[in-house]
Amino acid sequence: MSDSPQSDASPAIELINVNRRFLSPEGKSFATLNEFNISVARGEFVALVGPTGCGKSTTLNLITGLGKPSSGEVRVMGQPVNGIDPRIGFVFQADALFPWRTVIDNVVAGPLFRGKSKADAYAAARDWLKRVGLDKFEQHFPHQLSGGMRKRVALAQTFINGPEILLMDEPFSALDAQTRVLMHEELLKLWSTTKAAVVFVTHDLEEAIALADKVYVLTARPATVKAVHTIDIPRPRVLADLRYQPNFIEISKRIWQDLREEVQFGADASEAA
Repeated sequence: MSDSPQSDASPAIELINVNRRFLSPEGKSFATLNEFNISVARGEFVALVGPTGCGKSTTLNLITGLGKPSSGEVRVMGQPVNGIDPRIGFVFQADALFPWRTVIDNVVAGPLFRGKSKADAYAAARDWLKRVGLDKFEQHFPHQLSGGMRKRVALAQTFINGPEILLMDEPFSALDAQTRVLMHEELLKLWSTTKAAVVFVTHDLEEAIALADKVYVLTARPATVKAVHTIDIPRPRVLADLRYQPNFIEISKRIWQDLREEVQFGADASEAA
């Protein structure tokens, strides 16, 4: 019997009472996640914020299947995670481009690996490069592009595979402020056409509020969810003007009250260690 009706109604991502422990080089056990719970609906954009080292990237690894919880359950599209799921796309902080390949050859790599014909893969790649404004740069190599252009290639490289879930680990942190705003707008434009479920890790509170439907505030390590804030700012959002709006400022103050204490606690713990 098919369980698709139940699966269709389930969240895209669920972490249920998850604990994750590691061994230090000295052989001591330490926890990064403690009774951690998160639920991301299909098509929902969620941002994770918290102190440095609190387990945000660990959370993404559990969703991808690259890591396993010490206890608790991780579910994707209603099913327990069991290995790497091809429905998940990942955008890293560092560029994940092959430096010896041209822009278009980087973008077609995923479709070709998944068995798409060469003609279809290149046609799709040209379409996605046009969507991100790089159709005139398909024969360039990554070193010939600016940081923002390389991020556009990375977005095309990810979205071409039609991910139902998109995990992003501080993807724009190395960019200057102006380029980041442009990339935020580019990301939201692409996301609005695909409606993948997104988990976006960032240290930038303004970035989280500008992009997300919900912001999860995590505690200092071992991380648990301290608060969940719904961002009731209508879409589409004009990001260049958003941060000056009274509603944006009020939301930012409210989330920072939750986050500030955890950032200080995390800093104190690091100094003590």
